Amino acid sequence: MSELELPIDDDVLEMDFAGPTLEVGPDEDAHIDIPTELNVLPLRDSVIYPMLIAPLNVGRATGVQLIDESVVGQDRIIGVCVQRDPLTDEPGFDDIYDVGCAVIIRTLMKTPDQVRLIVQGIARFKVLERLQERPYLRAKVQQLEDLPVPESSAEEIEALRRSIAALFDQAVRLSPTMPDELRSLTTAVQEPSVMSDLVAAHVPMAVADKQKLLEMVELKPRMKRLLELLGKEVRVLELTSKVQSEVSAELSKTQRDYYLREQVKAIQKELGEDDGGVEDLEELRIKIEAAALPQEALKEVTREFERLKRINPGSPEYSVARTYVETITSLPWSKSTEDQLDLKRVRKILDEDHYGLEKIKQRIIEFLAVRKVKTDGPVRQPILCFYGPPGVGKTSLGRSIARAMGRKFVRLSLGGMRDEAEIRGHRRTYIGALPGQVLQSLRRVETNNPVFMLDEIDKLGNDFRGDPASAMLEVLDPEQNHAFRDHYVDAPFDLTNVFFITTANRLDTVPPPLRDRMEIIELGGYTEHEKLEIAKRHLVPKQVEDHGLTRDKIEFNDDALVYLVQHYTREAGVRNVNREIGSVVRRATLMFAEGRTRKLTVSKKFVEEVLGAPRFTHDEVDERERRPGVAIGLAWTPVGGDVLFVETTMMSGKKGLTLTGQLGDVMKESVTAALSYIRSNSKKLKVDPTFYDEHDIHVHLPAGAVPKDGPSAGVTMMTALVSLITGRNVKPRLAMTGEITLTGDVLPVGGIKEKVLAAHRAGVETVLLPYGNKKDYEEDVPDEIRKKLTVHYVKNAMQVLRHALEE
Repeated sequence: MSELELPIDDDVLEMDFAGPTLEVGPDEDAHIDIPTELNVLPLRDSVIYPMLIAPLNVGRATGVQLIDESVVGQDRIIGVCVQRDPLTDEPGFDDIYDVGCAVIIRTLMKTPDQVRLIVQGIARFKVLERLQERPYLRAKVQQLEDLPVPESSAEEIEALRRSIAALFDQAVRLSPTMPDELRSLTTAVQEPSVMSDLVAAHVPMAVADKQKLLEMVELKPRMKRLLELLGKEVRVLELTSKVQSEVSAELSKTQRDYYLREQVKAIQKELGEDDGGVEDLEELRIKIEAAALPQEALKEVTREFERLKRINPGSPEYSVARTYVETITSLPWSKSTEDQLDLKRVRKILDEDHYGLEKIKQRIIEFLAVRKVKTDGPVRQPILCFYGPPGVGKTSLGRSIARAMGRKFVRLSLGGMRDEAEIRGHRRTYIGALPGQVLQSLRRVETNNPVFMLDEIDKLGNDFRGDPASAMLEVLDPEQNHAFRDHYVDAPFDLTNVFFITTANRLDTVPPPLRDRMEIIELGGYTEHEKLEIAKRHLVPKQVEDHGLTRDKIEFNDDALVYLVQHYTREAGVRNVNREIGSVVRRATLMFAEGRTRKLTVSKKFVEEVLGAPRFTHDEVDERERRPGVAIGLAWTPVGGDVLFVETTMMSGKKGLTLTGQLGDVMKESVTAALSYIRSNSKKLKVDPTFYDEHDIHVHLPAGAVPKDGPSAGVTMMTALVSLITGRNVKPRLAMTGEITLTGDVLPVGGIKEKVLAAHRAGVETVLLPYGNKKDYEEDVPDEIRKKLTVHYVKNAMQVLRHALEE
């Protein structure tokens, strides 16, 4: 009878027992009767058979205690049973099999965190009665003896033994994990029962199969079952060997190529030319699959990807093709954000961010209401154009709209853009070509339905490189932008989900076809009351926060803010108001930095100390001396409205007409038309018909360094000339606007809200407006301003003079 060591996984480990060990008694006869009560040690996934010598590694605290108490006795015998689930950390009797193997501890060595053993199997046993589970398992057991083999079965047992020996020899020969020394096992061990157990211990098989063999005490069925399992393992090993041989034959050339490629890569890496081509291609392939591209884009990028695989990574064409594939896969073809359709919440956010601007807020609410109601099919996105002077909040309003709708915001500044390729992209024939700014902006924001603000669309230029305004026609046309084709991408991209907002300070520089594609929403200048509310709600809190102060340290009086708005700013928006408030807060920050502790209340006096003497007088009109020949007009500028003083004088001469003040052609023609009307209607106007024969007339508009043009000063020119010729003063605090014709008709003009607000700021109390502008005045001018002004709507020059001149 021979004894062999068996390496067993996990709990049963091969170990080097060099160093001090504890020998537990001398060798005794292998035929040992096991006690009727045994301490039972659970093993995770190892089965030990009788006569098998195996190392064990015990790490559980309960297992260490079991070993310590077992070696104290003289028998040194314990029971080992395999766990049903190897992952159970604290197994009980229900977690182990009832049949195990009694083992004797031959060698023991302790380390700080575990106990290492060498044990030898003695006999099978079965648990009869559970005696204890804590601190370790202990049971009453029954030894299971092998049943005697009848003489009639001796030949069959021998045949089974030889078959097992032959198959085991074949398995050792085929298996890469079983050492060749095991081939001598079947010749060294002739007893069928012991040989069967040792073969079962060494052949790789499932723990449940090994446990089943341990539980079988009748030799013949056990050997048949082992032969069946061994035959299965040999067949698997033969098939594995066959497959490996075939694969090796097929891959011999591939392996050679692989080794050569690896050598080339190593050489390239040393030369600094390594670009990880294979990894790059695999990464690009994954990106293409994940991009959810439409059919045409997928076809185009697949064609380029197949071409990329054939290009040498060192070629310049490689980087061009690779950049194209990366660009295509990074575009948000199908990524979008969900709209926020809670209309009350949207309204609340818009009101929080901006004061007033009811028309725009209402338009956004209406669009979202359509999105909420219409659930079958796409909703056409509006293309809005916010038109108004600087500083009224056009750009910040776009951000607020995006926040209210729950969309991402992207802004593209068009000011000074002259190259059409900035919109449509460059063709791929050029080195360094890229998509246009429209698709690049969508790529950066990573969604196909952002709020897209095209800022300063009125400042697009053009030169020999093309006209960007013409390229914008396709972007902003809902009938075309569903298939926007960028020159670089060369595949249609759907822009219908994008919420486009454009901004402009003036519309006359925007081409009519482009203007026709947008819904124009005018943002007029703010009244003093609106500026006060904006300053209180937004500007002051932001400046206080930006300068590191709190509301507990600084507070602005309403009077101080009104004084600042009236005497230190003269604009339609609130940029300068914000700038001046920042100056005041900076001075306050300096005071606190120098040691001030009391709260500062900003008053008019403090504003004047910080900002100096007032720059503007609130009553600009009253400061002008009233005399015949002077009238007040109203002008529109890109930065808001303004009052325009028209001065005329007459001297001896011969029909001379001098115009000064940097007047444009249209304004010069207005003076000529007004003079012709006066001369042709001299009797009706009670003017000397010969006044022009003996005099020269000089018309001047102050602020001579500022260019002026437009027809809206026609009635002002006519009134100033009649006042000069007749010697009648223009009524005090009266201003006017309107275009005059040769027949004396007064035509409507634009910019009514800005002009009326400018008149109110300058101290005007009476305004003459063309009758055709009545609806503009009543719809656009706030009620608080209308209540403070007297307005006369005029249709012809005689009505203008009746309201404008004193008796």
